[in-house]
Amino acid sequence: MNSDVRILIIGCKGLLAGAVDSRLRATGLSSITGVDADTCDITDQQSVNASFARVKPELVINCAAFTNVDGAEKNPALANAVNGTGVGYIAQACRRHCAKMVHFSTDYVFDGMQRRPIQVNDVTGPISAYGKSKLLGEELLREHAPENWLLIRTAWLYGPNGPNFVNTIVNAARAGKPLKVVNDQFGCPTFTLDLTEATLQLLEKKADGIWHVSNTGETNWFEYAKVILQEYGIDHPVEPITSADWKMIKPDSATRPLYSVFDVTPYAKLTGKPLPDWRDALLRFRVMHA
Repeated sequence: MNSDVRILIIGCKGLLAGAVDSRLRATGLSSITGVDADTCDITDQQSVNASFARVKPELVINCAAFTNVDGAEKNPALANAVNGTGVGYIAQACRRHCAKMVHFSTDYVFDGMQRRPIQVNDVTGPISAYGKSKLLGEELLREHAPENWLLIRTAWLYGPNGPNFVNTIVNAARAGKPLKVVNDQFGCPTFTLDLTEATLQLLEKKADGIWHVSNTGETNWFEYAKVILQEYGIDHPVEPITSADWKMIKPDSATRPLYSVFDVTPYAKLTGKPLPDWRDALLRFRVMHA
């Protein structure tokens, strides 16, 4: 990548954007501008256009998202505005400025009913307001973006720059709180630093279109919680429950896909190297916080 390429990171205060910004600067890229909701409201097209006019980006990495999955059930209009309409505004601005757009989506655009790794061309069918809002963003991206765009679907994201499942489990266990964790939803945790590295690899390879990117392997939330506690050396019981049990406890919560493991072999074939196993990623995350 050209060292003086003008890069705009949208949603710069979020979980993923911090990792993206740090990694880009570590490669020697310096012309990087970050904006967040206080300086660029992506639900306001004029605000988006103003940021583009000021930065004149050649590469736009959109990390902005409404990520409160349960909150989206209560406020689907806001989720659609941020995850859907706002993505369309960014895509239109990218087209006018001839900028490449990188956007991140989610396993929640699928219903999770099949029991094999999900391929990029599999039929979508979100079962939650959050998933529907993210699918709307995908559709508006494809409708409005320039020819050169990159859509990366990922899953079960965690990292050092915000709240995440790992910290939730560790903090609850250390506080002596009871832990009940769902054991019938399968997927693969993804470390933000590994996702960021994969994004750079895709950019270096001049990839475009839709890609599935996650760490490798497969687990469920209950097993994931147990491994987290083992990794952190915490002896605390975890009770397995079903999704139906969780719905009884939290009736207003969103319905999650039961199986959302991605087929990541296309990424491995393109780059020559798959992302690390999710257990390896968890170890590196824990060491960062040692």
